[in-house]
Amino acid sequence: MPTRADLIDLVYDCPVDIAVRLGFDKLTSLHNEWIKDMVFGTDDETIQAHRGSFKTTCLGISFAFIIVLFPGLRSMFLRKTDDDVAEVMAATANVLQTDYFRGIVRMLYGVELELTRATQSSVSTNLKQGVSGAPQLLGLGCGGSLTGKHADRVFTDDIVNVKDRVSAAERERIKLIYQELQNIRNRGGRIFSTGTPWHKDDAFQLMPNIRRWDCWQTGLMSREEIEQVRASMSPSLFAANYELKHIADEDAMFTNAKFFKEPELLRDGIGHIDASYGGADFTAFTAICNRGGIWYCLIRMWHKHVDDCLDEIIGICKALRIGSIHCEMNADKGYLRKGILKRGRPCVGYQEKENKYLKISTHLRSEWANVRFLDCDEYPLDAEALNQVLDYNENAAHDDMPDSLASAIRQWENRPGIKTFKGGI
Repeated sequence: MPTRADLIDLVYDCPVDIAVRLGFDKLTSLHNEWIKDMVFGTDDETIQAHRGSFKTTCLGISFAFIIVLFPGLRSMFLRKTDDDVAEVMAATANVLQTDYFRGIVRMLYGVELELTRATQSSVSTNLKQGVSGAPQLLGLGCGGSLTGKHADRVFTDDIVNVKDRVSAAERERIKLIYQELQNIRNRGGRIFSTGTPWHKDDAFQLMPNIRRWDCWQTGLMSREEIEQVRASMSPSLFAANYELKHIADEDAMFTNAKFFKEPELLRDGIGHIDASYGGADFTAFTAICNRGGIWYCLIRMWHKHVDDCLDEIIGICKALRIGSIHCEMNADKGYLRKGILKRGRPCVGYQEKENKYLKISTHLRSEWANVRFLDCDEYPLDAEALNQVLDYNENAAHDDMPDSLASAIRQWENRPGIKTFKGGI
């Protein structure tokens, strides 16, 4: 029968063993060091690690340990959006409610653990000390107000993402938020950040004591898995998310993308599908509407056969009240057009006669300053699709998304106008 001293030694030396017993069986000795740093460290630290390396999982587990072991401390957690925060708050609450954590509290304090608050933005327990109404763990999105907030420990996770790569304004906004965190933490407190880099001038430039683990170092991915992931996305997205480095944009045709948040601006627009019928190609879809000279776009991309994406595309068109869907008929002799018509959607098929590079460099490049991409809670940005556009050049390995976007602009411009007649009928 383990004693209280045995339990304390286990928590301080091997917290990952407890996490594994809770079902997080993919965590390794590397994660043990991460969790120990998150829970017991005192200095400002920054961890950069590749996508799928369980950084956020470790944070949720660490928050549970902090709440139990240091019930008098106030922690604040910052992510890019409120929805991202809610995911981690729920994970932390679930860990605290396990029999194992209830047993830890019973052995350490001789009381039954109770959650007194478990919302999308906060978690507290009956271990909380003091009369302050502040929760033990407060979560905020980067759009939330930091005014009046204070914490002993501040954690950030993925506050830098694809928007920081493509938008200088977003990079500056996140830098200002990170700088404001210096005023949020209490004297003697710390700031601990995790994430992946996206741009040479993003907020990571302000973060101290950066330690990096790319996909080749963690041992969490086999070489075959790495190559499979590499083949499924653009070079810059793979470099940022898995190798933790930047690819220079000197030869990029498209930079500094801009965004909008109102899906209704796409109403009465058209759709365009660049179809994949297998192999390395992607199926790309663009919904587009021009209002006052501005191109409002939703872009989506799948590494799938078009048949496996079509129902989802039709659903998007119905929800956004998109009109006709356009697609070329060179390769499939009208197969895709027939499939769309059978699903009750109007479809315009056409024979593609224009060189792809000339089409993209003409129709899309000339309008790029007026293009806006939809990014909202209901329709979040497809980062891989946008990165394929940003990575485009004449020798790009993948060009399905910029091809669809350029084709959509051209098809809109070539729509037949409404004829009007003077005089009576």
